[in-house]
Amino acid sequence: MDNRKNVLILCTRNSARSQMAEALLRKHAGDRFNVHSAGLSPERIHPLVAPVMREIGLDVSGQQSKGLQVYLGRLTAHYLIIVCADAEKNCPRMFPGLGERLFWPFEDPASVAGTEELQLQAFRHVRDQIDARLRDWLRSLDEHKEPQQG
Repeated sequence: MDNRKNVLILCTRNSARSQMAEALLRKHAGDRFNVHSAGLSPERIHPLVAPVMREIGLDVSGQQSKGLQVYLGRLTAHYLIIVCADAEKNCPRMFPGLGERLFWPFEDPASVAGTEELQLQAFRHVRDQIDARLRDWLRSLDEHKEPQQG
């Protein structure tokens, strides 16, 4: 039986930030969590997500953009991590079975205009911010973990 807790990472389009967060959390704690991501208005994954994730050794080619309705009422989300302000504002307040709701707003790297190198820099920056935030969160969970009886 799978005793891992479910984490749902939510963004507006499920095309960049939530996709990166999904891959990063799987890397850091896939043995502890079932990790999912979704969007309120899903669009295709941004083409710069794959190369910036490959730079750190992660392959996101198996991931796809999904709408929140795929999970709403079907997944008990022990943790809902919202990674953009628009999704926080528009996410349903009633989420059946929700454990803890976390709001970690990150800038949308897809909104950066300019050369491809400038856009790549924006994606790398947000990727690294998400990675640091996830690591901090995992450390805080470990610090508050109940000692096991032995």
